[in-house]
Amino acid sequence: MSLEKEKNIDAIKMLVSNLRRKKKEIHLGGGKKKIESHHQKGKLTARERIEYLVDDMKDWMEIGTQVGEGMYEDVGGCPSGGVVTGVGKISGRQCMIVANDATVKAGAWFPITAKKNLRAQEIAMENRLPVIYLVDSAGVFLPMQNEIFPDKEHFGRQFRNNAKMSSMGIVQIAAIMGSCVAGGAYLPIMSDEALIVDKTGSIFLAGSYLVKAAIGENIDNETLGGATTHCEISGVTDNKFNSDQEALDRIRSLVDKIGESEKAGISRVSAKKPKIKKEEIYTIIPDNAVKPYDSLELVKALVDGSEFDEYKKEYGKTILCGTARIDGWAVGIVANQRKVVKSGKGEMQVGGVIYSDSADKAARFIMNCNQRKIPLIFLQDVTGFMVGSKSEQGGIIKDGAKMVNAVSNSTVPKITVIVGNSYGAGNYAMCGKAYDPRFIFAWPTARIAVMSGQSAARTLLQIKVSTLKKMGEEVTEKEEQKLLKEITDKYNEEMQPTYAASRLWVDEVIDPAETRDYLAKCLSAVNNAPIEKFNVGVIQT
Repeated sequence: MSLEKEKNIDAIKMLVSNLRRKKKEIHLGGGKKKIESHHQKGKLTARERIEYLVDDMKDWMEIGTQVGEGMYEDVGGCPSGGVVTGVGKISGRQCMIVANDATVKAGAWFPITAKKNLRAQEIAMENRLPVIYLVDSAGVFLPMQNEIFPDKEHFGRQFRNNAKMSSMGIVQIAAIMGSCVAGGAYLPIMSDEALIVDKTGSIFLAGSYLVKAAIGENIDNETLGGATTHCEISGVTDNKFNSDQEALDRIRSLVDKIGESEKAGISRVSAKKPKIKKEEIYTIIPDNAVKPYDSLELVKALVDGSEFDEYKKEYGKTILCGTARIDGWAVGIVANQRKVVKSGKGEMQVGGVIYSDSADKAARFIMNCNQRKIPLIFLQDVTGFMVGSKSEQGGIIKDGAKMVNAVSNSTVPKITVIVGNSYGAGNYAMCGKAYDPRFIFAWPTARIAVMSGQSAARTLLQIKVSTLKKMGEEVTEKEEQKLLKEITDKYNEEMQPTYAASRLWVDEVIDPAETRDYLAKCLSAVNNAPIEKFNVGVIQT
C-alpha cells in the first residue's frame, strides 16, 4: 500500500474517531450530575429506557444524535435536541421510539426539538411503524415560545400528526414517566394507550403553581395530575405502574400483540456478505473531496456478494445505475461516478458532474425501478450539472429536469447517503432532503452546500469588495486576503456534515464502514408501508 493511501486511510479513521467521541459526549445529555439526580428519583434516563425496551441494541438505529449541536449555546445548549429518537425492534417488530431526555432542561422543547419530533413522526407515517412515546418533559422552553408555538412546523403539529396516524391505523403507545405539562399533555392522551408510572409520572394542563395563580386553588402536583388521580378518578390514563421497568415491560407485551400490516412487497432472498470487507471502504474513499475514485468499488463493498447488474454501462458514465441486493433486499442504486471517464463521443468527462446523458440514463432507471417495486439507494458525491455553451445547447436543463421529475414523483422508497460532495442542483437530482428520502445519512467526508467552498468564497468576496468600493472604501490586497479567509472559514463550517445533522438536513452522520448495516435496517423498515402507484407526470423528451 502506498504512503499516500495510508495517509488517506488514517485521515478518514480520524474523522470517524472524532465522530464517535462526539456522539459519546452527546449521549451524556445534561451531564453526569443530572443523570445521577435522575437515578435518585428512581427513574431511568431516556437512553436507559430505550436500552431496556428494545430487543437488541444491535438493531437500534438512532435518528438525529447530533441535532442541536452548536445551537442555543447562550442558554447552555440542547444536546441531541433534548429528545432521543430512532428505530428499534420491540418484541420482534420495528417501532419508532421517541424518548424525552429530562436531563436536558427538564426535557423542555426547543424549536429544534419540535423539528426532531416531527421528523420521527414523519418516518413513522411514511413507513407505517408503530410509535412509542416515553414522555418526560416540562413542555415548551418558554424563552423561545415565539419560535416553537404557532406555526405549521412547530409544537402543535405533532398533535395533528397523532390524529393523522390514528386514522392511518398506526399504533401509538405512550408511557408517562415524568412531567407532562400543558400542550404536551395531549401527545400521550391522543395515543391509543397511555401508561403512567406512579409517583414520578404526572400529567396536567396547568401545574400547581399556575393553578394557584389562575384560580387561587392550593393543590399539590400529585393530587392534581398523578397516577392515582388519572387511573382511578379521571380515567385519562389506562394503567399505572410502580417503576419505569414495569411500564416498559407492558409496552413490550402490547407491541407483541399488534397484528401484521400490509407490506410493500419488496423482493427479498437470503443475504450474502460482500466480498469486500466493510473496513476496506476506508481505502476506497479519499479524504479530499477533489480526488477521484471508482464509485463502482464502493457499490461492490455494500451489496450482497459484491454483485451489481449495471444499467446502460457504456452510456452516461458519470452516473452508475444498476440493481443489486443489500441484506437480501432488492435495491436499485444510483451513484455519482467520481473518476474521470470517457464518453461515447470520445470526450473526457469530469467525475462527480451530471451530464445530459447521465441525467437521461438516471431518469429512465428510476422509472424502471418504480415499475418493478425496487427501492432506490442514492449515493451522493456530486458537484452539480455540467455548465457551458455546449451543455446548454445540448439541453442540460431539460435532461436535468427530467431526472428531478423522476426523483420527485418516485413512489418506491428512497434512501440517500451523502458520501462526499453534495452541491447545488446535484443535491436535488440525487434525492437530497427536499425530495423526501425515507432516510438520509451523511459520512464524515460529506460537504453540503449550494456550491464548493472555494467557488462560493470567491463569489462572496467579489460582492463584498464591490460593495465596499461603492461606499468609497479602498480594499488592499492584504485586506482582501483577510476577507477571503473569514468568508472561507464561515462557509467551510456550514458545509460540514455535523452542521447539517444539527439542523436535521440529514438524519444521522454515520461511520462509512457501517453503511450497509444502516441500509439493511432502513430496507426492513420501508417494507412495512404499501407502495403507491407511480405516475411520472410530464417529462419532455
